[in-house]
Amino acid sequence: MKIKLYEFGPTRSIRVRWTLQELGLAFESVRINLLAGEHRRPEFLKINPAGKIPVLVDDAVVLTESVAIVLYLSEKYADKRLVPSTVEARAQVNRWLLFAATELEQPLWRISRHTTLYPEEERLSKEVLLAGRDFKEMAAVLEKHMQGRQFVAGDT
Repeated sequence: MKIKLYEFGPTRSIRVRWTLQELGLAFESVRINLLAGEHRRPEFLKINPAGKIPVLVDDAVVLTESVAIVLYLSEKYADKRLVPSTVEARAQVNRWLLFAATELEQPLWRISRHTTLYPEEERLSKEVLLAGRDFKEMAAVLEKHMQGRQFVAGDT
């Protein structure tokens, strides 16, 4: 069975698409139009009851959460050497994957919600300012880490 990626750009689906492409894997893209509410349709909710994307279907394996999918793919196709072979080096990769998802991406989602996604009457301008500050602080951590490095973790 072919790998299926349920996706909609630009969302966290990009992270999974990028991984599939880096690994050179063939996959079927199934576009779920969030703006049209396709993620709330019963046929999609059977795949992911949370109604969120991305979703990866690989034979009998159905996975949600982009970081979990990326880790699954990198482990399943370890021969492609997307991630290091030692547990210590993989731990550093995992550290930065989770840092990106929690410390960098999270404030950007707060900004998106309060500038475009929420109805205007529910938007909080103060939240946009706070999230912007949070993002800048964490981006500075990553920028300092990257000084003198080509890769976030490891040397390949």
